[in-house]
Amino acid sequence: MTFAQELAARVNALTYDALPADAIHWAKAGITDCIGVALAGCQEATAKIPMKVLGSAPQSGQSLVWGSALRISALDAALLNGTAAHALDFDDCSNTMGGHPSTVLVPGALALGDDIGVSGRDFIEAYVAGFEAQAALSRVVHWHHYEKGWHPTATLGVFGATVACGRLLKLSDEQMTTALALAVSEAAGVKANFGSMTKPLHAGLTARNGLFAALMAKEGFTANAEAFEHKQGYFEVFNGTGTYDPAKAFDSWGERLDIVHPAICIKQHPCCASTHSCIDAASVLHESLKEQLGDIEKIETNTHKFRLAHTDKPDPKSELDAKFSVQYCTARALQDGYVALEHFENAAYDETAVRALMAKTTSVLLDADDEFLGIVRVTLKDGSVYEEQASVPSGRGPDNPMTDEQFKSKFASCAKRTLPLDAIDPLFGALDGLENLKSVAEITALLEKPLLNVKGAAKAAE
Repeated sequence: MTFAQELAARVNALTYDALPADAIHWAKAGITDCIGVALAGCQEATAKIPMKVLGSAPQSGQSLVWGSALRISALDAALLNGTAAHALDFDDCSNTMGGHPSTVLVPGALALGDDIGVSGRDFIEAYVAGFEAQAALSRVVHWHHYEKGWHPTATLGVFGATVACGRLLKLSDEQMTTALALAVSEAAGVKANFGSMTKPLHAGLTARNGLFAALMAKEGFTANAEAFEHKQGYFEVFNGTGTYDPAKAFDSWGERLDIVHPAICIKQHPCCASTHSCIDAASVLHESLKEQLGDIEKIETNTHKFRLAHTDKPDPKSELDAKFSVQYCTARALQDGYVALEHFENAAYDETAVRALMAKTTSVLLDADDEFLGIVRVTLKDGSVYEEQASVPSGRGPDNPMTDEQFKSKFASCAKRTLPLDAIDPLFGALDGLENLKSVAEITALLEKPLLNVKGAAKAAE
């Protein structure tokens, strides 16, 4: 049995009725959070430019562009909604994956659900199957895959997206094998594009590609069932000899679902997760230092090599760049006590006061086993030193979850950027009871905002 064949058989064997309550809880959390951040992200140029490009061609279909009245093909809707969901880098994360699981699982599956009609239970089942598939691949290739420069949201997420859509299409084991093998040739995304519009586009393309692979397999398209382990296949090309272990995909399969533990991180801060520990630490220091910011002599941040490699940006040049600057995020939290969406808008990263703090900030590598540990040390002109550290960022899975109130507050703060205020509670309530819905079309009906048509969408993107 090839790797693709075994993975296909295992993900097809997952059923809603066998899911523990925690799996359903975290699946709904990921789905809800993804839709919330997409409603905020769809206002960004990152999301509007692809809409403008697609709007130049005739559009038709049943799948909704969230937060609009535009219904287009499922493939195009998956691309647009997936890009919007990752536009603000406020979407959830996976410790196992080293990327963003829901932003690639939800958009394609919901676009397909709009098109063919699926129940809430089926949608949750498909989400969990996709989540477990991308987690399994992650165990095989990490962390060499991540350090080499691949963006796991794209290069691993494509398999989760494929499985989620394949489950909704009720692909047989043989068809699912083909879909996964086809997805091998659709995997793409490098970390060199972090801090630019291309990073969120990775998510949109991945959501589309996963749906495309599942649809093609359903129609009888072919692919090599050995596409993973072939000498010129995924493992060798993306990782290389000696840097992967296919057995790790299945050696813990069935013992505990990855969606249960480590589950997912629901972000409290709208920026790269690798900055979050330092934000948490600096936010605590703010209480002691908010009246002494002018007396600061120097600031030092310490983060793990996994975290610092892509967040050492002492001079961010744009809002998206600032989301990957541990120096900016730390300075902002130290100054204001929190980091919010508005801190990545209207060139907030160039404000004089926060630039002054950034200029005093040095970020160094932390030699520690705990990859999530962040330390912020502030020295005042009189020589006094204030230090704080944070390890498990707030919101990261069952070890440090957000409260229900915090979770709903985040959803509302994102959704209100697009939807009327009186539409937010009904949408949140429907998502909270997703398993009881006969059709996910009930969700997209609540996401529809009758303001845009095809011509209007293109005009709004200009």
